[in-house]
Amino acid sequence: MNRRNFLSLTGTFTGGMLLLPDFLHAFGSQSNLVIGEQCLVIIQLNGGNDGLNTFIPYENPLYYDLRTKIAINKDAVVGKNKGMAFHPALKDFAQMQQNGDLTVIQNVGYPEPIRSHFRSQEIWQTATDSNKYLNEGWLGRYLDLQCKDHQPTAGINIDSIDNLALKGIEPNAITVKDPNRFKVKNEKEETVKLSDNPQLDFVRKIANSVVEGSDEIQKALEKSTSEITYPKTGLSKNLEWIARLIKGNLNSKVYYTSLGGFDTHDNQLAIHERKLTELNDSIFSFYQDLKKAQLLQNVTLVVFSEFGRRVKDNGNGTDHGTAAPMFIIGGNNKGTILGKNPNLSDLDNGDLKHEIDFRSVYATLLKQKLNFDYTKIGISNNQLNGIF
Repeated sequence: MNRRNFLSLTGTFTGGMLLLPDFLHAFGSQSNLVIGEQCLVIIQLNGGNDGLNTFIPYENPLYYDLRTKIAINKDAVVGKNKGMAFHPALKDFAQMQQNGDLTVIQNVGYPEPIRSHFRSQEIWQTATDSNKYLNEGWLGRYLDLQCKDHQPTAGINIDSIDNLALKGIEPNAITVKDPNRFKVKNEKEETVKLSDNPQLDFVRKIANSVVEGSDEIQKALEKSTSEITYPKTGLSKNLEWIARLIKGNLNSKVYYTSLGGFDTHDNQLAIHERKLTELNDSIFSFYQDLKKAQLLQNVTLVVFSEFGRRVKDNGNGTDHGTAAPMFIIGGNNKGTILGKNPNLSDLDNGDLKHEIDFRSVYATLLKQKLNFDYTKIGISNNQLNGIF
């Protein structure tokens, strides 16, 4: 049984008690191999978030000409800055930027864009060209080189399904839906011996790392509490768990979670407002929690979607597009706006032309936040100046 197949059985937990064989006690435990203060928290917006109605070119008359049904009124937008402003549901994004803690990166995408949800997500998760395929994600490749041995809590994915971004050759990440219920029970047997089968022993070794992962997560939760009351939404709960693991000194380098529902082909105004409200309230709670714990400077939160939407509406919504903004919160970012305002008069077959390659953002995060040479995982793009 290879690593990947085994991890599909043992590396992902969606809650509840897991009983593992007693022989796992024969392997003892290993110390946390990933140390250091800085970490990344990634939020993936699934479905293709409409960037033009998220960070809005409210002073551009073409925005209103092309979006006669779904444009956001210029009197309703918040945080006006250099001809751009946030959707009114993102009032706390505007506040975080005013505080100097949120940077907007405009027109982010990649050459030869793909409008398939699955494929575009895969491109973002592997950091490859649109015509190339990899089995390991950009963060999984980073963790393979960062960790001296498989370390189950180097990356934490709070979700019900695995994320390709964290997959590497070694099992350095765990997917768990409810960390509080991620508990591994096993009973010690003194008579357990290693087998003469290297493959079986390999399976046992990886399974033991799952035990350790459960143990380390529970220890971190025991050492932490929530500084504030989070809203009762799925993303809020996920970010509350992440905050507690960070405050509990789990020392993971990467935390990942996602929010779906952004495929707004129809009834966009209502749906998008609801999703952005959940995003705003969840992130602002996380932001306040970390600020109270004096940890915001050590945590860099990254928000992205696999693509934006087309510039012209389809009546009641928008169809799949290309470039869109990314948001960077915390980590001592400069609280600025990078990139030119969207050029609505120079489109590529009705879509925004990307200005900044998302892999330049990844390169910056890896080098400046994690002190890692991003070229070692195949990223050749230059860093993006001005984020930190």
